[in-house]
Amino acid sequence: MSRKILVVDDEKLIVKGIRFSLEQDGMEVDCAYDGEEALKAVKEKEYDVVLLDVMLPKLTGFEVCQQIREFSNTPIIMLTAKGDDMDKILGLEYGADDYITKPFNILEVKARIKAIIRRSSQKEAKKEDKKWLTSREMKVDCESRRVYIADKEVNLTAKEFDLLEILMNDPDKIYSRGSLLNTVWGPDYPGDERTVDVHIRRLREKIESNPSEPVYIHTKWGVGYYFQK
Repeated sequence: MSRKILVVDDEKLIVKGIRFSLEQDGMEVDCAYDGEEALKAVKEKEYDVVLLDVMLPKLTGFEVCQQIREFSNTPIIMLTAKGDDMDKILGLEYGADDYITKPFNILEVKARIKAIIRRSSQKEAKKEDKKWLTSREMKVDCESRRVYIADKEVNLTAKEFDLLEILMNDPDKIYSRGSLLNTVWGPDYPGDERTVDVHIRRLREKIESNPSEPVYIHTKWGVGYYFQK
């Protein structure tokens, strides 16, 4: 699938050169020549990267970047004609992911675009991995906070789900009762560590076939609890 890039610059010769070079690498390139046009394009279409000049008519690159960040996490590389560090800092503060100073080498531009696309893809892959947690017959949908065992939904309370998710995210890691109490209930919770024991017991009753011989959540006596995948 070809990557979609939006190139924004009011200098048409620069845009033409970047577009030609990126298309040679199999990328799909759209162009905009002022800030308003750029903003409209990002609202109408999803891009893998926006290459955004700082000095633009109608809206500056900083203004465009700031407004894009109100509705999108699309990676943005700022192009600045100045070597002024303040421009670079401002660009990053407004939500830019990277910057390139003009005049630039097109090979550097392509390398930066590819690096950002690679980082974004890795982040998305990690996000996808974390949406679902699975173990044996158990499937946990972290987004909707639902738990299924053998495709049958199990109703957990909010705290039971929090405990299960924490333990499943780090299989075989032993969590002390104190750390679970602090993480799930917060440091100001007035109750004691027996609260964790009670919730673990209830959780086992819902997810284990035989709670007295648990398959998923195990006890390390004198230490705490861990999840066995």
